[in-house]
Amino acid sequence: MKLPPIVSTDEWATAREELLADEKRMTRALDALAARRRRLPVVEFGKEYRFEGTGGAKSLAGLFDGRRQLIVYHFMMEAGSDHRCPGCSAVADSTPHLAHLHARDTTYVLTSPAPLSQLEPFRLRMGWDIPWYSTTGSDFEADCGVGGGFGISVFIRSDDDRVFRSYFTASRGVDQLRNDLALLDLTPYGRQETWEDSPEGWPQTPAYQWWRLHDRYGD
Repeated sequence: MKLPPIVSTDEWATAREELLADEKRMTRALDALAARRRRLPVVEFGKEYRFEGTGGAKSLAGLFDGRRQLIVYHFMMEAGSDHRCPGCSAVADSTPHLAHLHARDTTYVLTSPAPLSQLEPFRLRMGWDIPWYSTTGSDFEADCGVGGGFGISVFIRSDDDRVFRSYFTASRGVDQLRNDLALLDLTPYGRQETWEDSPEGWPQTPAYQWWRLHDRYGD
């Protein structure tokens, strides 16, 4: 078993303070990036879309549930597919209690092209209480640029129910939604994936290979 260098308490405190200075600079940089994100222009999503949920069908404006902002996670699940994406599932596992988002006038939902009859059993199996809507027969996923993939879209609604998309990200941009990865990034071994810059001898496997549905790690 490999360990990092072992030092005195004073040496550790000095190294920690040096890292803390860089962490603070990064925090300020992320704050500046968020400020730019808040100033992005928006594009109108005026097409009629149909979203099928357990409470019935809704329009895009209806997904807001009366709130001003909407975050949509495009969950990878195609109609008839047996694949259950462990990455998308980990994002759903990491979702905070929705009351915290609702307190800031923001709704959070999942959408997938698979039919509701395919989504709902999996949602119940995973124990999620996140609203999950089917976009079967809709151009919504394609218009959002996911096309069978995954990503995050952010929308804002006007007083007259016009809907505008303000932000989109995919790939590594989705990492910010996974608190399991954020917690692992605090540890000496990190995510233990081969792409990481780690000391020689650290345990590592190819990226994503270790991901499982949370009820499948025992397998």
